[in-house]
Amino acid sequence: MAAETASHGVDLIPIVTLLTAGVVAVPLFKRFGLDSVLGYLAAGLVIGPYGLGLFTDAQSIIHVAELGVVMFLFVIGLEMRPSRLWGLRREIMGLGLLQVVVCSALLTFAGMALSYAPSVAFVFGMGFVLTSTAIVFQILNDRGDLSTPKGQRIVSILLLEDLAIVPLLAVVAFMAPGAETSSLASQAAHVAIGLGALAGLILIGRYLLNPLFAVLAQAGAREVMTAAALLVVLGAALAMQLGGLSMAMGAFLAGVLLSESTFRHQLEADIEPFRGILLGLFFLGVGMALDVGVVAANLPLVAFAVVAFMLMKGIGIYVVARLLGSDREEAVERAALMAQGGEFAFVLYAAATAFGVIDAQTNAIFTSTVIISMVLTPFVIMAVTRLMPAPAATLLDGVEAPDGLTGNVLIVGFGRFGQIVSQPLLARGLEVSIIDNDVEMIQAASEFGFKVYYGDGTRLDILHAAGAENVGAVIVCVDKADVALHIVELIKAEFPLVQVFARAYDRGAALSLIAAGVDYQLRETLESALVFGCYALTKLGVPEPEAEAIMEEVRRRDEQRLAIQQVEGLYGGRQYFQGNRPSPTPLTTPKRTGRSGNAEAEAVLKGTTSPGTAAT
Repeated sequence: MAAETASHGVDLIPIVTLLTAGVVAVPLFKRFGLDSVLGYLAAGLVIGPYGLGLFTDAQSIIHVAELGVVMFLFVIGLEMRPSRLWGLRREIMGLGLLQVVVCSALLTFAGMALSYAPSVAFVFGMGFVLTSTAIVFQILNDRGDLSTPKGQRIVSILLLEDLAIVPLLAVVAFMAPGAETSSLASQAAHVAIGLGALAGLILIGRYLLNPLFAVLAQAGAREVMTAAALLVVLGAALAMQLGGLSMAMGAFLAGVLLSESTFRHQLEADIEPFRGILLGLFFLGVGMALDVGVVAANLPLVAFAVVAFMLMKGIGIYVVARLLGSDREEAVERAALMAQGGEFAFVLYAAATAFGVIDAQTNAIFTSTVIISMVLTPFVIMAVTRLMPAPAATLLDGVEAPDGLTGNVLIVGFGRFGQIVSQPLLARGLEVSIIDNDVEMIQAASEFGFKVYYGDGTRLDILHAAGAENVGAVIVCVDKADVALHIVELIKAEFPLVQVFARAYDRGAALSLIAAGVDYQLRETLESALVFGCYALTKLGVPEPEAEAIMEEVRRRDEQRLAIQQVEGLYGGRQYFQGNRPSPTPLTTPKRTGRSGNAEAEAVLKGTTSPGTAAT
């Protein structure tokens, strides 16, 4: 009966074993202050072919679990709007490219010092240059550093490295014996297929995905939405794979294309459980893949290679970071975090073996070197943290994270704007909770009696800890327009009954906030500029009642212009002002008067022409 069940039923033993290993190891390692990644790696080593022998084919598990890395990059893409990605272009093409070039030169030299031929040393070094996206993202995510400036710089470098795998595979193919016989037309065809896959994915993401999710949302079937989210991630990964590109890059691009969708928070929630489980499974597979036999047989070589490569790469990362303006602490932290090789090295080494550039034994040595570097990364980070305790302790002195806060109002951002907003609320006796992610400002505010908690308002867990779901209103006072919009969208998606008031940087930001459903927005310079203009009028001889009436009319006309632009969707206010889009009614020709050359502007303010300006 048992044999019949085994032959016809599902074999649950491997699944239960993997889950048990993760469930036991990770909490145990966390209890001793060790990283969760290290727990997964150790558990994989114990249950793998060189431990208890419960699994014999680690590579098959890694291939499946790579979907965890794919899903992780999709989630990162959801947080990376095209405008934000464009804002990181200098970091991606400057910082990322420079780090890859410097580290590749250093690691190729290190490989040649180990007596490898230049071509083999180049393959060895370039595989090690490609940092482990899974490990770095997991550690940054656990720390809550993904959305910080230093975290965004690391993300930029990782994106460049993910892109680098494509030309590297082409170079390896060119280095293969007999590769010179490959026709130029064949190479051009491969490039064309890759570009075609990329263009197709962009078109589908731009014109098909949003209507698709709108139809599925109207159907009201939650499980279908989850299936559609998985379809998007895996379909994008497949498209890139078929085009000869990186699966992870395809998933990231799909996330970016959906980052401005109204369904992005739902997509992130649907993907998150699969992402976490598969990423843990990936680390288990990496632990299993460590070939203890190869390491034992080549122990001096592997040990020297691990130390030399991690040290040389760390030096390269540190030098590049310092050259481009990072302080010593950030440079050291980045070097410790990114000094290991990564999962794309397995792809590069496998391709080099298939093309005959390296043999199977060399591939095993290279792969073992990369895996050991990945295992050592959490230890390196812990060592660096302990060697540099003083700056961190001083930096966070008196700073607390929010935990179960209660109050009438939650203020996100406590700069000059937020400080002024808080004063009438506190004067009225309201209970106000305040969060900000500027440590120096938090410490300065405490000297004046303000209790400000450290927290990133773009993170849902921080908003929960700050009690956002229970307050009467959330007031968003951050100074960056894209961050304010992100916070408003997140709160409206997760806490739809909470009122949200937001500071707007300019008219374009105000229109975006209105479209996101904000209950009230105010451009940060509007009222102060109106008061200033009113004062100027009175000092120029205009009676005070008349000056106030004029300013009230200006305010009314501004609100009217804003309403018209909202209806017409004029989010490019400056373009409209500059004449790139015609006004609904042509503006009259400016006529100079004895007092002013702004007759056209006067006509707009008096309502005799259509509002076409985009005031700050």
